[in-house]
Amino acid sequence: MSDIIVVLTEDALTTADVAHITGLYADRDVSYHVLVPADTEQNLLASLVDHLSLGELREALDAALGREPEPVRAELTARQQLDVSVAAFAGTGATVNGVVVADDPLPALRAAVAGQEASEIVVVTLPHALEDTFHRDWASRAREELHVPVLHLYTGTNQLG
Repeated sequence: MSDIIVVLTEDALTTADVAHITGLYADRDVSYHVLVPADTEQNLLASLVDHLSLGELREALDAALGREPEPVRAELTARQQLDVSVAAFAGTGATVNGVVVADDPLPALRAAVAGQEASEIVVVTLPHALEDTFHRDWASRAREELHVPVLHLYTGTNQLG
């Protein structure tokens, strides 16, 4: 029986992301379970700081004006991100499945760990200045609550979060 690696991502995984993740488990028999939250509730201050730190002025303006995604649009976006991510894993020959989860992914992580006996969690996000600094990011929260190893990678890079 293979180990289950839960991959939580806030965006579609790139081929580089999938290569980094699969490379970590190349010597093990694993399957991947991808979770993508439908992001409908964004922290105004955190979003503003994140966008400004990345030079994303239009996105910063949207955050400042409180323009949050509508639930239907957030669900559709998450479904598209999930499909791209699952296809990227499948393209490497990996065994993979995935689901869209609620805005706060911790309950879904908790269920995935308990129900599927996941051996590890990999969280892939963009850098988030406030959450990462104050350890309120998904990876830090998962480390605090769950009893499995949690690795935090920044999307598109091999940098650890």
